[in-house]
Amino acid sequence: MRGNNLKQNVLAAILTAMTVALSILVIIPVPATNGFVTLCEVGIYTSAILFGPKVGSIVGGGSGFLIDILTGYPIWCVFSLIIHGSEGFVVGYLSSQQNSSLKSMFIPLLIGSAIMVLGYCFATMLLFGWPAGLASIFSNCLQVLFGTGVTLAIIGSLKKIRIHSI
Repeated sequence: MRGNNLKQNVLAAILTAMTVALSILVIIPVPATNGFVTLCEVGIYTSAILFGPKVGSIVGGGSGFLIDILTGYPIWCVFSLIIHGSEGFVVGYLSSQQNSSLKSMFIPLLIGSAIMVLGYCFATMLLFGWPAGLASIFSNCLQVLFGTGVTLAIIGSLKKIRIHSI
């Protein structure tokens, strides 16, 4: 049992590092919200679907926190830890309750996306006021839409080669 937990934690750390690297590779600044759009949802959603809520929450929270620190947006790091961690947990939990078809992944990804969009809307409102919070919705919707599309495109193939011992 302890060895399996260690393997899962190492896997989560590797997937977090890969998600951070993928996200830093493409950063689109959003001046209206003092934030940016990345590809982090691809790593979070894929990790959560393949390996469940624990790995999803570690990858989500860890990558969100690290991306903000490494890209010069430390004001967002605690919000990202909570929002992306929750997003990864919920997607992992809900997708583990479903069958493995791509069609069944839609609801978990939709709920995870709503957590991210609404979470950042409220965080932005808290930091910069309600107009900025409302302005954040469009760019965050684009981010989760793109992340969901890429995840659905690759998840079928990745499920076939998933490591089953973790």
